[in-house]
Amino acid sequence: MANLFEVESGDFLVLRNDEGRFSLWPGFTGVPPGWSVVAGPDTRQACLGFIEQTR
Repeated sequence: MANLFEVESGDFLVLRNDEGRFSLWPGFTGVPPGWSVVAGPDTRQACLGFIEQTR
């Protein structure tokens, strides 16, 4: 089974927690407690680009 965080297709979200840490998250899953959506849904590459530009 493929790792859902590494699949190139599908929509992804960029999450950020209260400590300012980012996470790339598959768009079809629920957002875990303590995290907020800051970008997306978008492609995996676009979300990774957002993280790179924002850090």
